[in-house]
Amino acid sequence: MCLEIVNKALVQLGLLSPNRAINSRFDRDLQRETQFDDAELGKYVQTNLPKLVTEQRITYDGVMRAITSKSGGLYFLDAPGGTGKTFLISIILAAIRYQKDTALAMASSGIAATLKWPLNIQFMERPTCNITKNSGIGKVLQSCTIIVWDECTMAHKKLLEALDRTLRDLRGKPELLFGGALILLSGDFRQTLPVIPRSTPADELNACLKSSGLWQHVHKLSLKTNIRVQLQNEASADLFAKQLLDMGNGKMAIDQLTQCITLPDDFCRITATSDELIAKVFPNLPQNYRNLQWLCARAILEANNNDVNAINFRIQNKIPGDLTPYKSIHYSIIHQKEH
Repeated sequence: MCLEIVNKALVQLGLLSPNRAINSRFDRDLQRETQFDDAELGKYVQTNLPKLVTEQRITYDGVMRAITSKSGGLYFLDAPGGTGKTFLISIILAAIRYQKDTALAMASSGIAATLKWPLNIQFMERPTCNITKNSGIGKVLQSCTIIVWDECTMAHKKLLEALDRTLRDLRGKPELLFGGALILLSGDFRQTLPVIPRSTPADELNACLKSSGLWQHVHKLSLKTNIRVQLQNEASADLFAKQLLDMGNGKMAIDQLTQCITLPDDFCRITATSDELIAKVFPNLPQNYRNLQWLCARAILEANNNDVNAINFRIQNKIPGDLTPYKSIHYSIIHQKEH
């Protein structure tokens, strides 16, 4: 501001000028990704590493070998729900950080998507991340050994391509994929793909990471054992998990007339109307609606908000009591006192 107003440096005005060398040593972004308790990390790895099942250990060893050899590369961990993906990734991150290497974690959905790098960019033809070399995030990306990108299957392919171009530039290695950093993608393509407003199924497939030119460089890893189901030790849960995988892998039988999948009789129960569905999920609602534990143990899912509102309205009408509308208006308290 002093330079802009009077064209003078801070020293000329009798003020101390900032020590940029000291400031760089206390960069908050860099500290956040490097300041970990070594004892806690070592204890976490030592305690949980023996708990990995065979396929988890194979993935862990493969990633750690790539870290040790500094070979970089692009990896994708195909992990359906319940296979212990989060547990495995937590151990990988802890082990790498215990070795004094920088490991970054990010996600494409939920709160985590807003906490990391500025990847929510406009889908230009060749987008890049808005990160400079001297910024805190830029310094972190230059020094990082691995970036773990969870729920990557929801991301637009141009985001991954933007990260590739950005890392090549920041790390000064334009000839290497992602500038020599190791990128570990994880997710499940059987679940939600990129959401493209006012698009066709072809547009969504084209936006998918598998449609990117970078996908040819992917080293594929996989977790198949549903550990969550194994811990339950229930045959019905194991069958349901296999049926979900068959549905995601396109192995369900297709009705030739409707071209829709045919759900097995033991997969779910079909109801003919919304009222029948409500009666099945919320039986004896007038007697049970005050029981909070009973309410928390059941839910009806819908694909869009309009259907949710319609279901909620039907359920509310089944609750005993008089319907009373309440109207509200927003006004300024200060304005009311003045007038």
